[in-house]
Amino acid sequence: MAEKILVVDDDPTQRRILTGLLGKMGYEPAEAEGGESALAMLNAPGGSDIRLVVLDLVMPDLDGMGVLERLSTKQDRPPVIVQTAHGGIDTVVSAMRAGASDFVVKPVSPERLDVSISNALKSATLDREIGRMKRQASGRMGVRDILTLSPAMERVLDLARKAAASNIPILLEGESGVGKELVARAIQGESARKSKPFVAVNCGAIPENLVESTLFGHEKGAFTGATEKRIGKFSEADGGTLFLDEISELPLDAQVKLLRAIQEGEIDPVGGKRPHNVDIRLISATNRDLTECVRAGQFREDLYYRLGVFPILIPPLRSRREDIPLLARHFMTRFAAEESKPVRAIAPDAMLALQSHDWPGNVRQLENTLFRAIVLCEGDCLQLSDFPQLGAVSAAAPQAPAQQPASAGSTVTAQQTVPVQLPQSEPVSRWHIPALGDDGQLRTMEEMEAEMLRVALERYEGRMSEIARRLGIGRSTLYRRVRDLGLDSAA
Repeated sequence: MAEKILVVDDDPTQRRILTGLLGKMGYEPAEAEGGESALAMLNAPGGSDIRLVVLDLVMPDLDGMGVLERLSTKQDRPPVIVQTAHGGIDTVVSAMRAGASDFVVKPVSPERLDVSISNALKSATLDREIGRMKRQASGRMGVRDILTLSPAMERVLDLARKAAASNIPILLEGESGVGKELVARAIQGESARKSKPFVAVNCGAIPENLVESTLFGHEKGAFTGATEKRIGKFSEADGGTLFLDEISELPLDAQVKLLRAIQEGEIDPVGGKRPHNVDIRLISATNRDLTECVRAGQFREDLYYRLGVFPILIPPLRSRREDIPLLARHFMTRFAAEESKPVRAIAPDAMLALQSHDWPGNVRQLENTLFRAIVLCEGDCLQLSDFPQLGAVSAAAPQAPAQQPASAGSTVTAQQTVPVQLPQSEPVSRWHIPALGDDGQLRTMEEMEAEMLRVALERYEGRMSEIARRLGIGRSTLYRRVRDLGLDSAA
């Protein structure tokens, strides 16, 4: 989906010119005829979709400086590029001090506007990422920092908010890479323990003979090699949150001491003379079914009941495919800024391939895939050829849930066809879009896009809101492309 840009100008001619330019540049333009209507749009439920504002300084109701002043109090406000016909130095200084990202003078050239928007979006992405990292480092990262459009993931975040309000032990379940530690940090940031220590321990990475010492600490001389006293992870997390990742990998003898530490609120360091109390919030995580581990005798049943008081199951990425475009664009923008690449879009066939892939490594794999694609990309748009690993990995990836037809597959290459996921009852071949023309050569992007839109219009019976949501684009962009490609009659 293209980035949404709000044009604020009381002159309808200027608005029409700017929205036309933005549409040609690949953005999704929106219009406001004054400062008050612009603020209303930004504060509306869908206002967070607006990534940037092009703001006229001279307007009759509420001028540009007034809008900037009101936006200064808005959290996560979008970057603002101000424009005016009078480019005095005093005006420029005042606008920049009020929070503007850049300044252009009417009439602005398309090249100047494109550079200004690109720089502002990159800067805003880096600022958001730096802010998120600062909140994470300070323990103030909250649920709002987790990107999602999935109802299933929204339910997870709602449970996280409720759990954060108490000191109840939490068990996060889900496959590797779904973001269990991210959710754990968000719970910490929403709780009364924010700004307190958040200590993460990967239980599977601790040597078996050092598990007890790592968790509970040891005294000097407690065993061979203990040349100095060491406090354990429980003591490090005192007053804050202890996150035990891959809890199923703990040896059984360590599970006994962990159970006592949870029950009594005290730990006994190796070689210590007496136990001492600790005050922690315990969050555990596992990518295995602990009930099966209990049945197999690999995990203590009493410990399982202590840890699993408030279980939260985080769905895999293949079960929330509506998050893939959002996350892909987030990673694309972030890595493009970090790598100083001019990439600002993902081609439709590449995005379809991303959404069709099963992602056995979940969000972590998607992030690494976008990083590699940014490095490979030689233009300003990620193409399907920038994702060479998708076709190779798809064949070995686990299949999606049963509602997806087994014959559809998920492998997408230039020599094959691009499948549209459908219920089992419909013939898959009817909805395939050939990547090659009758002459054996690749078809143009416009031909592919037109056929994709025809499929969507027929599949969803012209319901434009549903089509826009499924394709991951804005409705205004959808209407414009339908019109440009001459599909009005089909719509």
